[in-house]
Amino acid sequence: MRQKLKLVTPVLMALGLAACNPGGASEQAGGLGPQSVPVDVIEVSTKVQPITLELPGRSRAYLEAEVRPQVSGIITARSFTEGGQVTAGQSLYQIDAAPYEAALVSARAELQRAKAALASTRATATRFAELVKTKAVSQQDYDQAQAAYLEAKASVAVAKAAINTAEINLEYTRVAAPIAGRIGKSNVTPGALVGAGQAQPLAQISQLDPINVDIVQSSTQMLRLKQRIASGTLAQPQSASVTLILEDGSVYHHQGKLQFSEVTVNEDTGAVGLRAEFPNPDGLLLPGMFVRTIVTVGTDPHAILVPQKAITRNPKGEGVAMVVSADNKVEARTVETAEAIDNQWLVTKGLQAGDRLIVAGLQKVRPGASVSPTDVTAQQAK
Repeated sequence: MRQKLKLVTPVLMALGLAACNPGGASEQAGGLGPQSVPVDVIEVSTKVQPITLELPGRSRAYLEAEVRPQVSGIITARSFTEGGQVTAGQSLYQIDAAPYEAALVSARAELQRAKAALASTRATATRFAELVKTKAVSQQDYDQAQAAYLEAKASVAVAKAAINTAEINLEYTRVAAPIAGRIGKSNVTPGALVGAGQAQPLAQISQLDPINVDIVQSSTQMLRLKQRIASGTLAQPQSASVTLILEDGSVYHHQGKLQFSEVTVNEDTGAVGLRAEFPNPDGLLLPGMFVRTIVTVGTDPHAILVPQKAITRNPKGEGVAMVVSADNKVEARTVETAEAIDNQWLVTKGLQAGDRLIVAGLQKVRPGASVSPTDVTAQQAK
């Protein structure tokens, strides 16, 4: 009997509590209904946006020239400071000129001998031309005199050519700078024997103002840009400006211009080479420096920029944006993105002006859910 009383007592207490709160069950049932989730949204808009690409590059001298000897001999003097500036035509080395001066004297003497022979043979040929008319000399003697005269004329021409060659070789003993620029270290010293056609240059000159920067761009990226330009979604500028970021992260204070792009793709890297030209009056940029470039490739007149956090990825790797419909329902949109600009994605497909994009509360919503949107500005959404 006591055990039955123990079981009945809790049941009566539960019934009493239910009687005291008759609306509790219905309220709990009502709490299971759908509720609007608060989210922050921005209104998608378009604007004119310059499109830039950040690409790696390496600086190269605008002009480079190797100083090489064109005649053989002993270096007798060096007339420049290593690492200094030189001008085009400036004398850099002096090769022993004595053998070439002697060769010039010999060539001039040979010209005099040839001229003397020419005078003799001319006189003989002229005289035989009159005598052959009267049969005083044979036709054979006349022909031989004419041949000797022509041979003497040729000897004079050869002697003049030899003088020209000797003068050129003598001039080459003065090794001059082929271009203006900064010269590097000298590979030879006075007293060294150098020869025409030797493998090692005497020195190297680099023109550094202006200076070139060789840029590398993937062929896929280039193809995508050309397609956007062809479709009219990207306006190509007349001349593309280039900003340079140095190895220490600082921005180079001179703007550059894109000069040209290669017409072939590197088979090993799948990249296309571009070249930009920069002023370098202070000599800050040196050949071989690794830099990063920001290239303005065009202008999008109807660019759509959205915060990066508003775009998620599905298992296929596609971009997904959550937008709020007119009846405050969540709708999933598959979007295509291009460049990242200032922590924002440039959306090329999937969104249009006027869409309300969810930028906060994405983890609490799913397609078809009811939301309570709060409008925020693009600055607040960052």
